[in-house]
Amino acid sequence: MPSGVSYFVSGFAVLALSLPAIAAEPTFVPDSKFQGSSLTGWHTIGQADWKANNGEITGASKPGGKGGWLVFDKPFQDVGFFASFRCASGCRTGVLLRAEKTTDGGMKGVYVAFANPDMAAYALRLNAQGEELERTRLRYAGGQIRFAPPADPSAPGNRPFVAPPVTGNFGLAAGIPLPNERPAQGLKTDDWNQIEILLDASIVRSFLNNGGQAGSAAAEEALGRFGPIALYVGGTGDVRFKDVAIKDLNARTFVPEEVGNRYRMQKLNDLFYGWSAAAADFNRDGVMDIVSGPYIYFGPDYKTAREIYGGHGYNTSTDYPNDDWVMHAYDFTGDGWPDVLTTSHSGKTGAILYVNPKGEARRWDKYQIIPIIQTEATLLRDIDGDGKPELVFGAEGVVRYAKPDPANPTGPWIIRTVSDKGPVSAHGIGVGDVNGDGRTDILNAYGWWEQPAPGSKQELWTYHPEAFGRWTRGSPGGGEMAVYDVNGDGLNDVVTSLQAHGFGLAWFEQKRDANKKITFVRHMVMDDHSTKNAGGVTFSQLHGTAVRTWTETAYPISSSANASGRTSTTTTILIRTVLPCFTFIGLFAIQRRLAAQNSSRNSSTIGRALAPMFLHRI
Repeated sequence: MPSGVSYFVSGFAVLALSLPAIAAEPTFVPDSKFQGSSLTGWHTIGQADWKANNGEITGASKPGGKGGWLVFDKPFQDVGFFASFRCASGCRTGVLLRAEKTTDGGMKGVYVAFANPDMAAYALRLNAQGEELERTRLRYAGGQIRFAPPADPSAPGNRPFVAPPVTGNFGLAAGIPLPNERPAQGLKTDDWNQIEILLDASIVRSFLNNGGQAGSAAAEEALGRFGPIALYVGGTGDVRFKDVAIKDLNARTFVPEEVGNRYRMQKLNDLFYGWSAAAADFNRDGVMDIVSGPYIYFGPDYKTAREIYGGHGYNTSTDYPNDDWVMHAYDFTGDGWPDVLTTSHSGKTGAILYVNPKGEARRWDKYQIIPIIQTEATLLRDIDGDGKPELVFGAEGVVRYAKPDPANPTGPWIIRTVSDKGPVSAHGIGVGDVNGDGRTDILNAYGWWEQPAPGSKQELWTYHPEAFGRWTRGSPGGGEMAVYDVNGDGLNDVVTSLQAHGFGLAWFEQKRDANKKITFVRHMVMDDHSTKNAGGVTFSQLHGTAVRTWTETAYPISSSANASGRTSTTTTILIRTVLPCFTFIGLFAIQRRLAAQNSSRNSSTIGRALAPMFLHRI
């Protein structure tokens, strides 16, 4: 048995307002859930009848009336709302947020209408009788930032979020569906639907069922600063709400920073400059250094830094760095000095090579060596067995790897295409020997590609469909995927987060039938707030996953010893920047104990920051 142990490490972040879940449960932990048969704490406005029974609220417009409102007495500014609802034929319904009183006795606020073809958001004004005076559709606000960007006169109004179209089928025969098919979008007629609305700062987002984000709209405070939530019913059919859950998103809980007693945390910089980090001995003094964003931090004390390119800090509430989503360090030019490679799936940045100036006190020369990259994560691994790493990525709907031209390492790299065209999304990529043939295969959320034998004339690799991700309210795929024999049965399994913008960490156990056909069985390690998770640990946004192997050192990490009487160990250094739009970072490790051949899970929160930090093993 080898002395090295592979660990699946996730730098994670949790913010209650952001993230997709499953079933009839909110993604946030609610402050309150409606479960009774009384409408105490609510009041009505307008021409509708409302009643409650055993956690279900029913509303119906009065005959000949214009509909009415059920208003929660407690006001909110930033709020999360979740409910299951069922709208009978002829029914019109929606939710008003920040329902602020107006000088004429009416209300104004942000209204999300539950109607096909999309979940449109409006600025709404009502009179004192709850009748609509004015409705203006809100403009589209975009991605994950908290504050809506300034209005673009040429941009369209509010529109639903649309995932990139599937432009291929990875070479599957006609009629064979891809794994991870997106659930049907839109309202289910005369059936239960789930809606989650998150109104934070100046953006309101809505998620309908499990089809992804249904809308994102700019909700400036002038539309309504502070007020209660109000349910609406109009038309000729009744509406039923259940599973109603509410959370005040303005309230934050900050826990003290905590580091395990075998580690010391050192913050490298107070500002946020980039997404990622890498390590190498850049000045060749025999000590490892760290690069993160534009700066190299020199060991052994990591207090001295030098720019490799001109950088500036980012306000993560409004802006993201787009030039270094992932950083890699290696001597790509072959001169004995480690260089830096950054990759970005934003725009046409692609991959940029920064060449080490061999100790000269200046910024580094840069070269674009790959024009387009589609995947948020990229990996640096030896694919062809030549002892040098290749860059593994997705672009233009296909899976690829690339390596420098030895004759011109700063020129365009040599790119090999592995797959047919298909749904190569931003999230989820892995490398490893899945089938045990000694060759390195490539994975993503839609399956794995088997590397042909050496000397084969096969250009594209054989595709094996497998759902290594899942749709809920976000698309499938997480971060880096691990290929690793979790249970010690001699077959490599797959460990991966299921969604980058959602919940779920799982390992997929490899099985083989009598004909050696490979299948996988999914085992959840951690799911969402509705499930029982090991140690009571639940977090989301599993973007920052990394797979590394460290040599073991014998010190206990739990009270359970292996057959030799010694526990397996972890020697872990986290040198990743935190996802900037969230609150916490930490480690989540999965290991196989060497003698016991079973799995162990360990989770600890190690810090809170929006800047790069380093954990020293003590």
